[in-house]
Amino acid sequence: MTVQRRANLKIPDLNGIEKKIKRGNALRQASLWRSSRGSLLLLLLLVVVCGAAAWLYLAPGDPDVTETLVRQGEVVSPEPRVYTVDCSEDYDSYKRYPGCTPLRCGRAVTDSVVTREEAQVLRRLAERGLALAGSEGGASILDLHSGALSMGKQFVNIYRYFGEQVGEVFTQEDFQLYRAVRGRIQEVVAQVFDLDPALMFLTKPTFFSRINSSSAQTQHDEYWHPHIDKVTYGSFDYTSLLYLSDYGSDFTGGRFIFMDSNGNRTVEPRAGRVSFFSSGSENLHRVEKVSWGTRYAITVSFTCDPAHAIADPDMPRD
Repeated sequence: MTVQRRANLKIPDLNGIEKKIKRGNALRQASLWRSSRGSLLLLLLLVVVCGAAAWLYLAPGDPDVTETLVRQGEVVSPEPRVYTVDCSEDYDSYKRYPGCTPLRCGRAVTDSVVTREEAQVLRRLAERGLALAGSEGGASILDLHSGALSMGKQFVNIYRYFGEQVGEVFTQEDFQLYRAVRGRIQEVVAQVFDLDPALMFLTKPTFFSRINSSSAQTQHDEYWHPHIDKVTYGSFDYTSLLYLSDYGSDFTGGRFIFMDSNGNRTVEPRAGRVSFFSSGSENLHRVEKVSWGTRYAITVSFTCDPAHAIADPDMPRD
């Protein structure tokens, strides 16, 4: 009798099956990883491209700026940051007023004279006033002293043109804050330049400005040309700017640029920041074109000549 041999049963190689499963999973994971990596790279590429496009659109990119004196994110406090420059020879041909005419010249920046909250209140004042009219171009002004307000391609007197409506736009508190801030600015200018504040006088034009990227319609909209305040306005001896909005978030472009013989230096606006300087040709300057958003500021100017003094504004009374 033939003994039948049992065929050897092929017992599954569990280790081998596990290896095949792992190898299969690894291949699938590698495929998924390659796919996700490709998607991730595509996403990163899109982010870079979009970011570069946004930067090209929003960044000021002024090739003439060689140094930033103060950046928007800095806080200059408690003491002003002062940059001394040689006084120009122009002063030799101007009448001198002892205790006020510059004996040393320069420029300075401070963030401790006006709070950001006060700047916001003043900005809202400017927004309400300029909402009544405004220029057709990129630059509009509101002068609370003379009443001058941009309207289209000309100016009107806000107090006469709008009459009683002005009382619905401004309050006595608005004007009180404006006067208080102006006084503080005068004090810090006198302190830095070692002047007698009683011998300094507010002069015209002192005004709110609103600048955006709209095309210029008249020469008043062409705010970006280099100029010297003493030459342009005559009465100016010290110029100050109180910024009411932030460079980089409220607007781009719009930086203030000092044009020196050895390079251009800029101050980046920050709400509540006061930048001030002697008004002679030692401080030739311009404002960079605003490329996006809206820039609000107040120009507050001072003279040493009492004949050119102006009074603080006040709400018209019935």
